[in-house]
Amino acid sequence: MTIDIEYETETAFGIDYRAVIERVVPAVLDSEKCPYEAQVNILITDNDAIREINCEQRGIDAPTDVLSFPAAEYDTPADFEMVSGRIDCFHPETGELLLGDIVLSVERVISQAEEYGHSRERELGFLVAHSMLHLIGYDHMEEEERAIMEQRQREILEGIGLKR
Repeated sequence: MTIDIEYETETAFGIDYRAVIERVVPAVLDSEKCPYEAQVNILITDNDAIREINCEQRGIDAPTDVLSFPAAEYDTPADFEMVSGRIDCFHPETGELLLGDIVLSVERVISQAEEYGHSRERELGFLVAHSMLHLIGYDHMEEEERAIMEQRQREILEGIGLKR
């Protein structure tokens, strides 16, 4: 598994963010029974940079906590059969399943952890799990989808000890 993490901000997390990410990413893939080794790219930045990306990509001129950019579209969440045999879904050299990109705002992780009364580790873990689920086809546009996605996030985080 390859987890590429770029840290492009002066704002310090004050936690071992790499350790949290390296626990959450495989936990999500294991829980969803991903049969492949996988690759994900994670950019950690600040509110100004994520606002700019949000504006460019989604037409929303405001900072957000996390953005997810899946490399493939899934008709059904975590239906890895869908990518089977599609060479465009796999890294040509490593053979890893290309999941996509996650962009996180350090400032939002810190402020939301304070707002929700839990640790920065828990907030970061939640946002990474949330984004990873988006990368493999989960969504929360409909109430039923939202409930399923929230349940999956909760189970994954509790499974690795990141409780509220």
